[in-house]
Amino acid sequence: MIGSGVFNLPQNMASGAGPLAILIGWTISGIGILALAFVYQGLSTRQPALNSGPYAYAKAGFGPFIGFNSAWGYWISAWMGNVSYAVVMFSALSYFFPVFGEGNTWQAIAGASVVLWAIHALVLSGVKQAAFVNTVTTIAKVAPILLFIGVVVVAFRLDVFTLDFSGLATPELGSVLDQVRSTMLVTLWVFIGIEGASIVSGRALRRKDIGRATLGGFVTTLSIYALVSLLSLGIMSRPELAGLKNPSMAGVLEAVVGPWGAILINVALVVSVLGAFLAWTVLAAEVPYMASRDGTMPKIFGRENQNGAPAVSLWVTNGLVQAFLFVTLLANSTYLALLYIAATAILVPYIFSGAYAVKLAITGEGYALGENRRRDLLIGAVATLYGAWLVYAAGPTYLLMAAMLYAPGILVYVWARRERTEKIFTPIELMLAAALVCTGVLAAWLIWNGTISPL
Repeated sequence: MIGSGVFNLPQNMASGAGPLAILIGWTISGIGILALAFVYQGLSTRQPALNSGPYAYAKAGFGPFIGFNSAWGYWISAWMGNVSYAVVMFSALSYFFPVFGEGNTWQAIAGASVVLWAIHALVLSGVKQAAFVNTVTTIAKVAPILLFIGVVVVAFRLDVFTLDFSGLATPELGSVLDQVRSTMLVTLWVFIGIEGASIVSGRALRRKDIGRATLGGFVTTLSIYALVSLLSLGIMSRPELAGLKNPSMAGVLEAVVGPWGAILINVALVVSVLGAFLAWTVLAAEVPYMASRDGTMPKIFGRENQNGAPAVSLWVTNGLVQAFLFVTLLANSTYLALLYIAATAILVPYIFSGAYAVKLAITGEGYALGENRRRDLLIGAVATLYGAWLVYAAGPTYLLMAAMLYAPGILVYVWARRERTEKIFTPIELMLAAALVCTGVLAAWLIWNGTISPL
């Protein structure tokens, strides 16, 4: 979960909200993501045969078309997130090499392409080797974050933190509700990965480790994220934080300890993003690979190389990352825009994971006779409502963008169903597919005439 987001939280949160709204935002996200973590913990034990993460739960609960769209949306979010990693990594390197700019110059895209294909080669050598490298980078990235928290705790000033606490003295921020909405996709973005253990659960030696990893990851990251974003508001005022270049954590630490603080955080971000880039390359390739094994996606995505790596899925995934790196160059797109698209795309699998937990609690499937199901029903309902709230918070622009990326997936779904000579759509699924195509076409038209800007 800890990738680039934590290093940008001070600016990302302060750009649209005051301290009060940020506190409310973390509270809502904490409750929603905790419910989602409990959902994945419960589903991993009650449905152990479903060992490929969110899309498997959506398919089991609501049919093949919903399952496919959950897999497709998760995949989009994963590789789009990797595009954002590449952009923000070279934005951080611009501290040392200004030619990289905001991570979207041609020099930055060229460097990002080299990193992309180096990671590609590592994953092709085998998932276990990639996992070892990820462990090393995790240790290397967490230490500077903990140092940052320790320093800003000592330097924290309550008078700075409480200055315009509600944000209402700044009219452009809007109401507290508007401010809270502005934090939602950012808080979701930094928690994406909460389901990571369930995605690769088929490779786990012990099922109980999946739930432990999920809940342990939640508690650790929530503590880090809330402290980083809130303590920064006691170092610099909200407008000052909003004006910082990302990674904004570097600017905050530099304000306290001098230039070496900015150097440390920029180096830490590069290490962190390399680790996250690697981990998410594995996860992104794993989704179509696993989905092909049960007929959700075409059989070609299930091919492995001699090292057991999902080779075809990996080539297609990283080919798309490369293509969108060129798009960021042409569109001059930023990390924050890519973040919003990736966060919106993942809402479908999250919502249907919560809904599947609700369905199991109602039907009793996977429960012992007489076992109390009320707790799981409540948790599933909270997770589902949280997903619905995020749809509202995302707003129409990014929902339309997500629909445009989802619509081409229908062709891949038809391909997969025909391969297995299965009925393609039920009447309801056909209606859903038609609505998705119409929304995607509308989004493309609005982008074409300049009504909305995708990046």
